[in-house]
Amino acid sequence: MPTAIILAAGRGYRLGALTEREPKCFLRVGPLTLLEHQLEALARFEVSPVVVVAGYRREVVAARVNGLARLIENTRHANTNSLYSLWLAREHALDGFVLLNADVLFDPEVLRRVLESPNPQAFAVERRSRFEAEEMKVELEGDRIRGMSKTLEPARSHAENVGVLKFSAAGAKVLFDKIEELLPVGGEQQFCPYAFNALAHEFPLHAVPVEDLPWIEIDFLEDLRRAREEIWPAIEARRRQSEPAGVSAAVAASNPSPLPCN
Repeated sequence: MPTAIILAAGRGYRLGALTEREPKCFLRVGPLTLLEHQLEALARFEVSPVVVVAGYRREVVAARVNGLARLIENTRHANTNSLYSLWLAREHALDGFVLLNADVLFDPEVLRRVLESPNPQAFAVERRSRFEAEEMKVELEGDRIRGMSKTLEPARSHAENVGVLKFSAAGAKVLFDKIEELLPVGGEQQFCPYAFNALAHEFPLHAVPVEDLPWIEIDFLEDLRRAREEIWPAIEARRRQSEPAGVSAAVAASNPSPLPCN
C-alpha cells in the first residue's frame, strides 16, 4: 500500500473558540476525533505508513499521534496553505500516496473505492448540480477530471471534491514537478486543488463517484453539528448493515488505540 499523508496544519479559525487549544482535527464526532476516524479507516485497509503534516499547536499533535504516524511540521502554517504542506511531505510521497484532509469525516467505503480504483490517480467526488461558494467544484468529462476550483463556473461544475485521493509513483512525480513550478508564483497560499487544476488538462486525473455515501468537510459550526447529528449516524447505520456480527469488534481490536483526549 502507498504512504498515507494527512494534512492537519491549519487551526480552523471559522470554528472560533473550539480550536483555540488544539486544531480542528481533534474535534470529536461520535466516539472518536476526526483524526482518529481517518487513522482507523487507513488501518482498516492496511494503508501504511502514515505521515501527518502539522502546524498549529504542533506539540499537541505530536504528543497525540506518537507511535501512530510520522510527524512533519509546517513551521510556516500561519502564512501558507495545504499545497505547501503537501510539498513538505514530498519525500514520503514519491512511491505513490493517499492524501486525506484532516477536517473531512467520511464513510470508510469512500477510501476503499479510491484505493481499489483501477485508475492510478483517483479522486473521490460527489456528483450533483448545485453548489455553495465554499465548495471545491470539479469539472468532469465522463470520469476524467478537467478542472477543479472553488471559483469554477456553474455551467462547468459537475461534482465536489471530497478530499480523499491517491496518486501513483509516476503521478506523484508529475504532481510535485508542477507544485515546484507553482510555489514561487503564489502557490504557497493555495489549496492542493490549485495544483490538481493545473494538471487536469495535461495529465489523467479520474473521478470516483461517492454521492451515495455519507461524508462532510468541517469548516463551520453548522458543519460540525451536521457531522455529529447526521453524517456520523449515517456512517454507523451503513456499518451495522454491511458488517456481519463480530466484524466490528475484530476491526476495532486490530486498529490503533484511540488518541488520548485532553
